[in-house]
Amino acid sequence: RVQLVESGGGSVQAGGSLRLSCAPSGYSVSSNCWGWFRQAPYKEREGVAGICRGSTFYADSVKGRFTISQDNAENTVHLQMNLLKPEDTGVYICAASRSRYGDYDPTARFYPLWGIDFGYFGQGTQVTVSS
Repeated sequence: RVQLVESGGGSVQAGGSLRLSCAPSGYSVSSNCWGWFRQAPYKEREGVAGICRGSTFYADSVKGRFTISQDNAENTVHLQMNLLKPEDTGVYICAASRSRYGDYDPTARFYPLWGIDFGYFGQGTQVTVSS
């Protein structure tokens, strides 16, 4: 069973930095594509950053401030967040690509973005940025 576990969230003041990590179990970082989404109160889930086969993708709101990376040796995905703003507040969710043609799972839900079918999601880690 694939599980994605996030860590590194917390509370910071505007202008500060945080580094999130995602450690999957039962799933290879090097063989798949990855992303970070955030869910803010009363807002739609938003794709923040993605990485796939050497290419990276970012929401306009975080370009130049956030960096997504993967450490294949540690089987971990990171999101470095600098110059944080209060509007960056939310639950940050790690996501992994998933084949639509794998084992049948009626509970599977997909979120396509940047040409990636995200189908595995973690529980999320809270990030709070105060002004």
